[in-house]
Amino acid sequence: MSQFSFSNLTPEHILDAVESLGIYPETGLLALNSYENRVYQFKADDGLRYVTKFYRPHRWTQAQILEEHAFAFELQDAEIPVVAPITRDGDSLFEHDGYSFTVYPSVGGRSFEADNLDNLEYLGQLLGRVHQVGEKQQFASRTTLGPQTHLVEALRELEQSPLIPSTYKSRLIELVEELKAKVVALYRPNNQIRLHGDCHAGNILSMTEGLCLVDLDDACMGPAVQDLWMMLSGDRQSQMVQLDTLLCGYEMFRDFPRSELEMIESLRTMRMVNYMAWLSKRFDDPAFKSAFSWFATPQYWEQQLKALEEQILAMESPALTLWP
Repeated sequence: MSQFSFSNLTPEHILDAVESLGIYPETGLLALNSYENRVYQFKADDGLRYVTKFYRPHRWTQAQILEEHAFAFELQDAEIPVVAPITRDGDSLFEHDGYSFTVYPSVGGRSFEADNLDNLEYLGQLLGRVHQVGEKQQFASRTTLGPQTHLVEALRELEQSPLIPSTYKSRLIELVEELKAKVVALYRPNNQIRLHGDCHAGNILSMTEGLCLVDLDDACMGPAVQDLWMMLSGDRQSQMVQLDTLLCGYEMFRDFPRSELEMIESLRTMRMVNYMAWLSKRFDDPAFKSAFSWFATPQYWEQQLKALEEQILAMESPALTLWP
């Protein structure tokens, strides 16, 4: 996995890269909570705070990254609160010593409280507006969410992984194969649009003036429900209340296709399996070994077997519905 490595990215490289844009940090680099990329916050001599992101080598193509940026600019032009990159001479993606990077204005805010129904309704309005823009055209280069990328390729990674204890591996593969068959049979999106793609509470900031979306790194094509289902938690009744609240805001701006509710458990399955494969693929990165030291332990894989068995039952249960 050396091709995906950040081993040559030193603080000196980062500072040189940022200064090449005419931005001169006057504080140290504060590493932010990101594992796929390397992200740092700093204050510059102009008195402003910035965040710079160095993309993991060979994960995205230049065209895919530029589509992410273009989507952010398009949302920003529509006055939708989203953090978009800064530009220099019309460019938003830069290169230094073999690493692609970008710089954002640093935006402060509080953590999003998903258990607050007023917040959920406002988030629904925000996502309705995002999807209004997202459906205007399609991504040409970025991925399309589906079984091929999030199950077939993930399963191949798990099959080849030396990190899964042999005691659990055959059963794990068996469960993933069963779930893959169910997802392939049930996941049938009729309309795929441009999405945030990874809309969980950690990518939403609560600010004085409202909510703001951050981190479009996983922007993709997919069904609208992908940007909503991660806000649902608790028992079935609680999820129905949350969903009703989200859609109350969402449908002020865009009709929500009710048939997509039948794909929530398929999307959850793909996220679960893809997460395991992602950890396996990146585990030689020292940052992963430090943060996810439990990954190769028997206890973790025992938990995953149980979670996958429960997910099979969830796939076989009636889909979530709205109140009559």
